[in-house]
Amino acid sequence: MANTKITKYICSECGHVTTTKTGKCPACNSWGTFQILDEPPPQSPVQNLPRVKIISALDVKPPARIATGIGEFDRVLGGGLVPGGVVLIGGQPGIGKSTLLLQAAGSVAKTYDLPVLYISGEESDAQIALRASRINTAGEKLYIYSGANLEDALRNLDGNNFAFVVLDSVQAMTTGNDSGWPGTVTQVRAVAQRMVDCAREHNIPAVMIGHITKDGKIAGPMMLEHMVDTVLNFSGEGYSSYRMLRAVKNRYGSTDELGVFEMSGGGLIPVTDKSGLYWNRDDSAVAGVAMTIALEGNTPLAAEIQTLAVCTVFQYPRRTSRGIELNRFQLLTAVIDRRCGIGANNYDLYINVAGGLSIQDPSADLPSCAAIASALRNIPLQAGTCWLGEVGLAGEVRPVTRIDLRLKEAARLGFHTAVVSSREQVKFDGIKIVRVTHLEGALRGLAT
Repeated sequence: MANTKITKYICSECGHVTTTKTGKCPACNSWGTFQILDEPPPQSPVQNLPRVKIISALDVKPPARIATGIGEFDRVLGGGLVPGGVVLIGGQPGIGKSTLLLQAAGSVAKTYDLPVLYISGEESDAQIALRASRINTAGEKLYIYSGANLEDALRNLDGNNFAFVVLDSVQAMTTGNDSGWPGTVTQVRAVAQRMVDCAREHNIPAVMIGHITKDGKIAGPMMLEHMVDTVLNFSGEGYSSYRMLRAVKNRYGSTDELGVFEMSGGGLIPVTDKSGLYWNRDDSAVAGVAMTIALEGNTPLAAEIQTLAVCTVFQYPRRTSRGIELNRFQLLTAVIDRRCGIGANNYDLYINVAGGLSIQDPSADLPSCAAIASALRNIPLQAGTCWLGEVGLAGEVRPVTRIDLRLKEAARLGFHTAVVSSREQVKFDGIKIVRVTHLEGALRGLAT
């Protein structure tokens, strides 16, 4: 009798399954990633009944978190590290990932008086000790292991009450169970799986550092991010000393929080007043400048939107945007032209959000329109005013989310007037609320 068993192949990068082994995966376009899929033998349905439970009968308690002592880091995590949870943090080389986790490891060791294991496959003991001394995190409870053998490093956890473990990095380690060089797809997946199993077995949190590609994605198989509980992105500009920490995935908390740090000679310093990063608090009235309170997750930020209008010498006027999506900028310019009668066809327009901030919040529509109209008419806007509203194609001004939080931050920063949608049902002491229905009414003083 002929063998009717069909061999299946699975892509180690994305998990795509096929019956034909090819060099290139049709799903993720990766080369040389297909492997034979080992399927378990079929079992009788009676012998393989799943054990189900009634969800309302389960006794579930919120996990007791371990605070790292770094407020911005803990807030992005959702309150701290979760025992048995695995965190993957990615970022550009030299951005400060190792520094951040070394600070967190030293802080946990001192606070809880428990040992913390820092595993490094990229640096020597002397290099790690030198950095720990520079940022003042060295202590008797902070242990370091330098080497690429993950199994050898994890043997230190047996029989010891470690608070948590750091792996730097997942692309630099190897396991004895899988062949291949460090950083290969097979090794990265095996190393990550071993860390996940170890965290669950010892019920301690684990944090892994991951390299990123030129596209900004974490290097390695795509399923790497699915294996862990939390994925963090640590970013920053080369010209700035400020670093941003965001959660891309978080099974134990929100992904809306933003953590901001300042890199200094003594390590990373949490920034509590984030509005000062993007606003120079200049009271001088300049045409083309409007203020707003944007939300980055649950964090209100004062944003200064600047627009410059210059008579064009081209057949088609230029539109250049930084910090505001270019298509959104062109759309708002068209709304101002059509609905408010403020023409822009003879001007090159440039818009910028000061400080390098990028705003995806729809509340930036109204201040952008105010800044554009102010630049085109060369009339400064009233000082001490913030603009909060979304603008539709019909020119209507729509309400924005979390208006109470925005107004509270505006009052704290010294704004005395807020221009909002007439549909906002809000009252706030200490700041004058100006309600507008249409963009034309909001810009009436500029449409001359």
